[in-house]
Amino acid sequence: MRKLDRKWQMLLYACSGFGVNLLNLMMGSYLCSALLIGGFKGNAILYQTYNGNNLVIAGVWATFVLIAKIIDGVIDIPMASFTDRLQTRFGRRRPSIVIGLVPMIAAYLLFLVIPHPQGESLLNTLYYGIILCVFYSFYTLTMVTYYATFTEIVETQDERNFMSNVKSVCDIFYFIIGYVVVRAMLNNMNVRLVALVVLPLVLTMLIPLFMIKEPSTKGKIVLDNGTRTVNLIESLKYTFQNRSFILWMIVIFFMNFGVNLFLGGINEYFSFTGLNMIFIMACSFAPVPFTLILYNRIIKKKGFGFAFRYVLLTYGVGMVCMFFVGLLPATMNTLRTVLSIVSGIICSFAVGALFAVAYSVPSQLAADEEKETGVSHSAMYFAIQGVFSGIATGLAQGVVLVALKKASEGRTGLAAMSFLTLICGVGMLVSFLCTFLLPKQITRIGLDEQDK
Repeated sequence: MRKLDRKWQMLLYACSGFGVNLLNLMMGSYLCSALLIGGFKGNAILYQTYNGNNLVIAGVWATFVLIAKIIDGVIDIPMASFTDRLQTRFGRRRPSIVIGLVPMIAAYLLFLVIPHPQGESLLNTLYYGIILCVFYSFYTLTMVTYYATFTEIVETQDERNFMSNVKSVCDIFYFIIGYVVVRAMLNNMNVRLVALVVLPLVLTMLIPLFMIKEPSTKGKIVLDNGTRTVNLIESLKYTFQNRSFILWMIVIFFMNFGVNLFLGGINEYFSFTGLNMIFIMACSFAPVPFTLILYNRIIKKKGFGFAFRYVLLTYGVGMVCMFFVGLLPATMNTLRTVLSIVSGIICSFAVGALFAVAYSVPSQLAADEEKETGVSHSAMYFAIQGVFSGIATGLAQGVVLVALKKASEGRTGLAAMSFLTLICGVGMLVSFLCTFLLPKQITRIGLDEQDK
């Protein structure tokens, strides 16, 4: 694959996943939640649910969400092997992106249909559950392919870090759109209409189709750069023999549990506690480009391990602070607002970095292995990471979040939803403790050779 050699090219390429990730945000944080009215009140029921009714059976739906998230992770493996070994005259990566993108958009549109609008039914539950699995499957193929190119389309560790940081800033922008702009739109527009409004942004994924310059792989096992592809079993063997990567998976599992529980339940949490979601999210996301500069300076001085522990601890503290703010009575609204904004600012020192690590660490480990063994299977690293992340997210959103939503329908509802941020904070603390298991190959990322 031809390497990008200009900063503006790397910057543009790193922005490609913006629209696809925004669709994933809409699916996980809004559309799935909109099928159950638990956790919403007042006008939120009118605008943030499909039609003001429970459309799915909660217990069965919780199982489907968990299954969909596990499938989202497990299917990463054959999808990664598919894109790593695809043999076409257009190369490996561009055809894989197209094969994933089109069905994913179709599934997103089908999720906006209500088969049985009168109320909760098994038909609705099965329909949305199956469509959700299809959406995540092809979302996986699209993004695993895209992330795999981070190893291949640039040459050095610094260039991968640059692209990962740009990608992280783009993530913040789609979070601002998702949690500030979309949330504001939901004050007077139904969630299904809003989902259609943001859909055209998915076209940012067309950028790689023009920027990837890859020779034909038709009939080839050894690629033009001298590396070779391997079959699914060999690819798994190489990946699971990488001890550094497996230890990284333990850390990423608990990190994703905490982060995705909050993101999956963010709408209900702010609706139920009465805190101003727009203000808090703006305070959490706006400083991120500057906090990323601080994060990268820490990496250069202390290494990735120290910087990442700082990030996990900061985010955990912010979540715990928000938990206590949510418990304050509504009569103390001014104090609640001030303290919640402070909590958001604390989280801003971690938010950008939490997304950057998901790209920088696997791509660097894959590049190190490719140099050592001559095997090119970078997509598998992101696939296995997707398995661990999918299981963690399924437990968070399919089990814990649904349980909190159902509990919120009773007299203890406010307290039940408030515990969401505390559980998130605990997940981040566990991830922080697990970072002490990481080897120097990871913790020393970012340091100059003479400092290692």
